[in-house]
Amino acid sequence: MKILLVGASGTLGQAVARHLGQQHEILAAGRRSGSLRVDLTDDASVRELFAQTGPVDAVISTTGKLHFGPLQQMTPEQFNVGLQDKLLGQVRLALAAQHHLNAGGSITLTSGIVSAQPIRDGANATAVNHALEGFVRAAALELLPRGLRINVVSPNVLVESMEAYAPYFPGFEAVTAQRAALAFQRAVEGIQSGETITVW
Repeated sequence: MKILLVGASGTLGQAVARHLGQQHEILAAGRRSGSLRVDLTDDASVRELFAQTGPVDAVISTTGKLHFGPLQQMTPEQFNVGLQDKLLGQVRLALAAQHHLNAGGSITLTSGIVSAQPIRDGANATAVNHALEGFVRAAALELLPRGLRINVVSPNVLVESMEAYAPYFPGFEAVTAQRAALAFQRAVEGIQSGETITVW
């Protein structure tokens, strides 16, 4: 398969690229790295991305910024970071991708465990991840008649990221990026659609 991977240079993205790259062609894209550059917060940038790739068999996103901070001090501007970047950025990618997928193609987005298990200072993350999963459930119903699929992978905090995120995830059992990458393989090579594939 020809797979467009947005966020390929991140911790999760690198693991997905290594794993799926063993059997598929990976087109690595990112905001500041990768063979292709894209800013998911910009419509024109996303259009240009697909102008460069042409038709693909699968699109994966493993990227997105969120705001972590106490609700008491949170501003709408801070909350908007996650809405514009991780939520609307991945939705924008999916809306464009549907028009550039080969028959039987798929889209896989990334949410996270805090959708179902909120953490301190994580109101933005919980809202954004839950919204992504809702979007995928609804979008799958409209993509199905066209022979296309969409899923979202919800990983736990990654072992490789615990040094930075440990204070936010007390008592959580981190998963390796390699284990999370298996879920993306299931999404791309499997038959399910509209699902949240958890890696907890």
